[in-house]
Amino acid sequence: MPTISSNKPYRVGRSRTGLGLFATKPIKKGTKIIRYFGPLLDSKKKDEDAIENKYLFELTNRWTIDGSVRENVARYINHACRPNAESDVRPRKRKVFIRAIKDIEPGDEINYDYGTDYFKAYLKPIGCKCDACEKKRKKKRAEARAERVRLKERAERKAQRKAEKLAEERARQRKAKAKKAAQANGKLANGTALNGKHLNGHSLINTAGKKVASSKRGTARALNA
Repeated sequence: MPTISSNKPYRVGRSRTGLGLFATKPIKKGTKIIRYFGPLLDSKKKDEDAIENKYLFELTNRWTIDGSVRENVARYINHACRPNAESDVRPRKRKVFIRAIKDIEPGDEINYDYGTDYFKAYLKPIGCKCDACEKKRKKKRAEARAERVRLKERAERKAQRKAEKLAEERARQRKAKAKKAAQANGKLANGTALNGKHLNGHSLINTAGKKVASSKRGTARALNA
């Protein structure tokens, strides 16, 4: 890791994506923080045009800075979709500076937007890990969790209503069955009473006895006569 003078307002430190550049002193908006530098590559030369790495900074259609050299501390600055710095490109001088676009406090990570081409080629396939994108992902995860909870509660309420409806239906069926059984028992009791008695209230047995006695008395009278 390159040695950085203590009077510089930044240091290399651990970041979410590996290494990053962090402010060690307050940096005012508009301040030129650091220069992005390295060998110049000429796209007209096949051997130089064939060089590929993640630290290439295109100045013009012809000239590109190869910032992979260790002395280029600016290469540790990470991308951010909502950055606190920006690249100040000066094609004629073939120089690039990183400039603050917001007030940066000590401990804040310095970052700038790498541009659409770099984002599509290197960051989009693996997912951008800048603070803004992390917040979006956290928000989406929170919304997804809330939606799952909502759907679960909705399903539970639906199941509860279904269970209550089923319980009510079963209660009605039991009540109807009990009522029907009571009515059947009542009819059976009334039928037994009517079969055991005449309409005048005398039992069939007593009536039969009277008929026999009456018959006997009639016979006796006939003999006496």
